[in-house]
Amino acid sequence: MSTTILTPPVPRPVRAAVVVWLAAVGAGVAETLVHLTGPAAPGAGALVVRAAIYAVVVALVLSLRTGRDAVRWTLAVLLGVVGTLSLVLEPATWLAAGGSPVEYLAGAGVADLAIVVLRLGHLALVAVALVLMFRPAANAFFRR
Repeated sequence: MSTTILTPPVPRPVRAAVVVWLAAVGAGVAETLVHLTGPAAPGAGALVVRAAIYAVVVALVLSLRTGRDAVRWTLAVLLGVVGTLSLVLEPATWLAAGGSPVEYLAGAGVADLAIVVLRLGHLALVAVALVLMFRPAANAFFRR
């Protein structure tokens, strides 16, 4: 007689968090592609590093469905804290140095505006994914 271990189904908030995290990664990839069109395009080395980071992040995101709480907390810290800081540090430093958002937007080209929209969307997606990962149904799933 064999014993079968049944795993509970992945709750809707966790499935949604996976989709939203993947969309956030997509926004990051899209921003990188837009940067490639500009004068300060990242070099090959930077692109390799970004690709490796994106690959690790996608693997972590997909493993959320296993229900391992360590994965959830790794994503929360790495993407929710460190990743968010990496997205806001440059604009915050620019603002602190006296940058004017109104002047910037008035003189911005299409690529610049695309980067702003992608960055804001990326930040919003991260916030939504974080909330989804800690919804009551998700908490129960990760506690099991």
